[in-house]
Amino acid sequence: MTSLVLTHAKFQTLELFRIPIAVVGSAFWPAASMLAFVVPFAGDDPVGATYATASMITFAIMNTNLFQYGIGVSEDRAQPWDPFVRTLAAGAAPRFLGRLLTGLLMMVVSLAPVVLIAALFTEAVVSPLAFVAAIGVCAAISVPFILMGLTIGYALPQKAALVVAQILFLPLAFGGGLLTPPGGAPGFIEDLAPFLPTGGAARLMWATVTDFPFDLGATLALIGWTVLFGALAVWAHRRDEGRRFG
Repeated sequence: MTSLVLTHAKFQTLELFRIPIAVVGSAFWPAASMLAFVVPFAGDDPVGATYATASMITFAIMNTNLFQYGIGVSEDRAQPWDPFVRTLAAGAAPRFLGRLLTGLLMMVVSLAPVVLIAALFTEAVVSPLAFVAAIGVCAAISVPFILMGLTIGYALPQKAALVVAQILFLPLAFGGGLLTPPGGAPGFIEDLAPFLPTGGAARLMWATVTDFPFDLGATLALIGWTVLFGALAVWAHRRDEGRRFG
């Protein structure tokens, strides 16, 4: 089982890195946002820079998983190779777990420039314990966005998946308060943000690396979104199986 998972992960990673712009693109927007908005406006403020870096990390996690799984899965479904692989005796689990490993690798690629820019060009500060905790939080908050991407990828054809991912991208970022400091968004955004997956994820990150108070309501909302997207991803996968192999 483990060797099959690693084989699928290796194949999918090599396939992805054969298109360098796809790798560069996943890291570009978070890094560009750090350089354009965080460094010049909050770079000299330790508190502001730490909040902004946590927001950009959440931004990178959403960006990577939404597009990696949403568009990547729909592209795979359009290839003749995909139906063949899904009929093999090994089942869907090795390929799915291999895709998760590839997605986690791409998430590291996206997060690394954000962390380096914060370390080199801002006054953001975080304790070693908070840094380790933040790694675990990054893994946890990636789950709802992975499931969201899988839902889009299995439910929609390639062109529609691309459009839906692009439509969701900015509203989720802005509505979740990722583009403004805590309390800096318009009033209706501040009221809405804790109930969006991006808002819940950002508040959990803020509470991990700053003195922002833990928001139980936002965390429960994030768990609710995770359950919802998990159910939708399972439904979309079974629906796709039924359509193509029923």
